[in-house]
Order: sequence, then structure tokens, then C-alpha cells
Amino acid sequence: MADAAPEIRIERKPKLSEHVVSALRDQILGGQIQPGQKLPTEGQMTETFGVSRTVIREAMASLAADGLVESRQGAGVFVLEHPTLAFGSFNQDIRKVSQAINVLEVRMGIEIESAGLAAQRHNAAQEARIQEAFFEFERLLNLGEPTGKADFAFHREIASATNNPFYVEIIDALGDRTIPCDRNSPWYSVEVLSTEYLTGLQREHLLILKAISASDADAARAAMRAHLVAAQHRYRQRLTSQQAEYLAAMRTKAI
Repeated sequence: MADAAPEIRIERKPKLSEHVVSALRDQILGGQIQPGQKLPTEGQMTETFGVSRTVIREAMASLAADGLVESRQGAGVFVLEHPTLAFGSFNQDIRKVSQAINVLEVRMGIEIESAGLAAQRHNAAQEARIQEAFFEFERLLNLGEPTGKADFAFHREIASATNNPFYVEIIDALGDRTIPCDRNSPWYSVEVLSTEYLTGLQREHLLILKAISASDADAARAAMRAHLVAAQHRYRQRLTSQQAEYLAAMRTKAI
């Protein structure tokens, strides 16, 4: 029997305008460019990105179609109040462990698929940014400093690598308070700052990173699912420990 013909994989080379769109979208949704702010002129952006005016116009049209910017005749291109603001209530009154579990449920619905899409769609620059966030987490861990911002960046860069802006918008709306391993988290406890806890997170992050780098969508989804399920388990353990602390306090009072 003849050997099966090898599968030939052809990757589409990203259009120049997509690089411009990705960079500006990340800055807009990340807050570096604020709503109401005017973007640089067409000429300035051709110099910044090293592309033609046609490419810049195509990128502006794409951002406008996403509802992120609008062109005002004679004035320039301005950033709009983007949809992230509609999710502002996600960041309110989420200081209970029960709410943290609810947020994780939402994240599972979003991030499992975003990991798979990132594995399929990422370009080299996006993969590099995911890896940079991973190693920033590692650097902070080794220094004994809070890792929450790097953890959030890791998940946000994965969402960005889907090349679907709505994944980024939802991650931004949920905010970095969904990351428990930081002193600023509403669910901070000594346990979530232990080296053992954070090292475990990094092992889970590594599996996600490796799957995305290998363009293995199924493995990326499985790794992200395992990571978020483990996070749910850790929160439930926190509830159990709170019950144990309460019972121990009651026994002490009874003595």
C-alpha cells in the first residue's frame, strides 16, 4: 500500500494592514490610547509602521468597521467609546469567592476557545508576546514580586492572538482582578502567593504556551480548560478552608 500523501499546510501571510490594526487595537483596548483621543496623522503612521498610505487607510477602515474609531472630515481619526465600557459592571462587587467562581465560569466559556483560535491564527509577533508575558511571570516569581499583572498579560495576549477583537474586549472588561495571585486581588490570601501555588500556575501556563506555539488547537483548548478547572478547584478549596477556620474558631470559643 502506498504511503499516504503528507498533509501540506499553507499559512496565509498576514496583510500589512493587519499588523497596523492589531497594534492600534491593542493600544486602544489596553487604554494606551483613550476614547476621544485623536490618532496620529496618516503621514505620521506611515512613518511609524513603515507602510504606505493605502495600508494605513485600509487599517483605519477596519478599525472603523469594528466600531473603535471614526473619521471626522477635516479633523482626523478619533477613538470612540469602545464596547469594553458596556461590560464595566463586571468589575463591580466581585469581592466574594462565589463571584470569583462565577467569573471563572465566564472565562471558561471565552478563554478555552480563544486558546484554540490563538493556536490556529497567531503570527510570530503574537506568539512572541505570549511568551514574553510567560517569562515576565517567571521573572517576577523568582524575585518574589506580585505576578498578577503578568498573569493577566499572558491571558490577554492569547486573546489578542485570536485576531478577533471581541475576545480582547471581554478579557479587558473582566479586568486583572480576575487573577487571584496578586496582592491587589479581592481574593488575595497567603496561599495564593506561595511559591508552590505560583509555580503550579506556571506549569499550567507552559502547557498552554507550548500548544499554541505548536499550532495545536485541540491541545491548547485542553490545556486552557485544565488551567481554569484547576483555578475553580483552588477557589473551592478556599471555601472549604474558610469553613474549617470557622469551625476551629467556634471550638476555641467553646473551651
